Amino acid sequence: MRTRFFAVVGVALLIGLASAAWAQSLAEVAKKEEERRKAIVTPARVYTNKDLGPGREPATPPPATAPADTAKDAEKKDTKDAKDADAKDAGGKDAPKDQKYWSERLKALQAKLDHDSSFADALQVKINAQMTDFINRDDPVQKAQIERDRNKSLADLDALKKEIEKDKKALADFQEEARRAGVPPGWLR
Repeated sequence: MRTRFFAVVGVALLIGLASAAWAQSLAEVAKKEEERRKAIVTPARVYTNKDLGPGREPATPPPATAPADTAKDAEKKDTKDAKDADAKDAGGKDAPKDQKYWSERLKALQAKLDHDSSFADALQVKINAQMTDFINRDDPVQKAQIERDRNKSLADLDALKKEIEKDKKALADFQEEARRAGVPPGWLR
């Protein structure tokens, strides 16, 4: 017991000394930076668009050649037309599928998955606490109530795990849809 006390005190002293040494070096760095800034005589140059002058026009991409209409191309067109019709029905008009569309949709799916995962973790902590409480109670009436609550929490956790699987599948389906649509990977961040 005595050795533990000395070990804890020793660790606390080391942490205190380390933080004091860090604070001293941070103060020294701040002082040196202040001296460096005072030593600068000429201000930094700020460039604006006027300084850059007229820009060149961006290069236009060459026109795409029309591929031969094969059975696969016709099937892709039918699938795309069906998806476009679904999008029109859902939104009332054809929503543009630009970078904002793809990134917001990904963020929404990821946020739902993160929320459900966090909720599942919290529910697991609650179940563990209920189990501990159940074990430590002597009163049968209280034990019965805790057991009912724990069973309800377990059922909620099972439903939530199924929802998490659906979220993961929706995210994978979205990424596959983006891949098929030729969405640049930078848009999905």
